[in-house]
Amino acid sequence: MASPDKKSFALRIDPVLWAQIERLAAAELRSANAQVEYLLREAVRARLGSSKDSKAAKGKT
Repeated sequence: MASPDKKSFALRIDPVLWAQIERLAAAELRSANAQVEYLLREAVRARLGSSKDSKAAKGKT
């Protein structure tokens, strides 16, 4: 069940990419959903650079 403080949405994704995400998630002991969230957070941090928000997000997985 989704956390009440998180936004849920439908996402269409290529099956090959999803399989890669699942493999990464298993290797890093995360669920596929948590892996997608982690990858998105890392991508946003890379785009925005170091900021207060990205430092706060660093500790979350």
